[in-house]
Amino acid sequence: MRGWLCSVALLLASPAAFAEYTFQISNNTDSKIVAVHVSEDGDTWGEFNIGSGIPAGKTAEMSWDSSTDESGCGWFFMATFADGSESDAVEFDFCEDELVIEFN
Repeated sequence: MRGWLCSVALLLASPAAFAEYTFQISNNTDSKIVAVHVSEDGDTWGEFNIGSGIPAGKTAEMSWDSSTDESGCGWFFMATFADGSESDAVEFDFCEDELVIEFN
């Protein structure tokens, strides 16, 4: 499995309305990310819309859907890669501004 590295830049720690909240996913691997799975509780998983995927070496900006407006700040993320491998699931705090999730 691929390791995770979370790079978090804190400019201001403020709760953000997820309907307008954006963050970045950086793919620092040599394989395209074909799916990003998310879970608020770590048990029930859904798929985050990443369009046609995130190519190796690229960064994509994501935004939360309004359906998550009433959810908590902590969300688990994991990725599926074009080569069939998956990352470990790691929890991130989306109440922090300027969050960048890096897959390494």
